[in-house]
Amino acid sequence: MEKAQFVQLPILRSSYQDLTKSERRIADYIIENEKNIMEQTISDIAANTGSAEITVSRFCKKLGFSGLQSLKIALAGELFTPDESIYQDIHRTDSYEALAGKIFQNINDGLQDTLKLLDFKAIEKAVAVLCKARSVAVYGFGNSATVCRDIETRFMRFGMLIHAYEDSHMQVTSASLLTAADAVIAVSHTGATIELLQSVDIAKENNVPVIAITSYVHSPLAKRADFVLHGMGREVRYRSEAVASRLVHMAIVDLLYTGISLNDTEKYMNHMKKMRQAIAKRRV
Repeated sequence: MEKAQFVQLPILRSSYQDLTKSERRIADYIIENEKNIMEQTISDIAANTGSAEITVSRFCKKLGFSGLQSLKIALAGELFTPDESIYQDIHRTDSYEALAGKIFQNINDGLQDTLKLLDFKAIEKAVAVLCKARSVAVYGFGNSATVCRDIETRFMRFGMLIHAYEDSHMQVTSASLLTAADAVIAVSHTGATIELLQSVDIAKENNVPVIAITSYVHSPLAKRADFVLHGMGREVRYRSEAVASRLVHMAIVDLLYTGISLNDTEKYMNHMKKMRQAIAKRRV
């Protein structure tokens, strides 16, 4: 099993798959020497990992930090949190009570990790874009498509012209007809699905603002998006990380949904009233 599966620090885990071999060696060293790393210099880390000092410096910047000191400050908040949970795996012999405890704890850990990873300025800007968009197209495949359908169902309550596409041909057709007055939400755990990237590229050619919901901040999708909403779930052997991240991505959608509803509370309440009245007519 790859080392990446045991990385518990969100800052490192979210970028691990995109690191070079030498950068992973540095990441592994930090993970294995969590507490001691705070007292080490770039020279110490370089010597202990067989790397050049410039490689350590580039590693820090690749993670989005100005240098080792700023990385240490971010790591300190994670390493010394009293409630920091330990990765919990699932075993065949577990009772349903134990299964529930582990699954729910892993979901909670993923949500707490996401709180540390989210760019709240990007959330604010994404909400502003969605509020003024003429129409919104939502793209995703597989597990991510379930998140897309949830976005379509819920955001429709705002009176938005919104549609979720999980067929690659429909995605590119949609993207080719969008303009800068519209918006795209692209959902992908890995952020590396070729068909999705092609749809996003076409939208970008038409100057359409793209909001990405993904687990990997350095993924090809994240690099293409105007706004990256980054969240990651904890992995367990009997439940893939992609499935865990689906719940985290839905939590990010909840944040967007709430932000939009607060932007115009009166309009939102009027739409909800109309919707409930229409649904009530279909009940016995």
